[in-house]
Amino acid sequence: MDEKLQTCDFKRKQYQKLLITLELKVEYVYVLNDWFKKPEYKDVLDYINSVNCHYKFGKLPLAWLGLPE
Repeated sequence: MDEKLQTCDFKRKQYQKLLITLELKVEYVYVLNDWFKKPEYKDVLDYINSVNCHYKFGKLPLAWLGLPE
């Protein structure tokens, strides 16, 4: 599972290609549990942010996506 977190950039780009004709904005977001708050995940979480992907802990705030809660 851990190494899957590092594939978000590729997956986001693939979804962008698939949805290009729909003119949708693609956001790739992981919803993680508190396990990933451990210090050993800092580099991976920093990487996720650095490639314009996102992560949230516990639940995905719908308002963050521009959706009603």
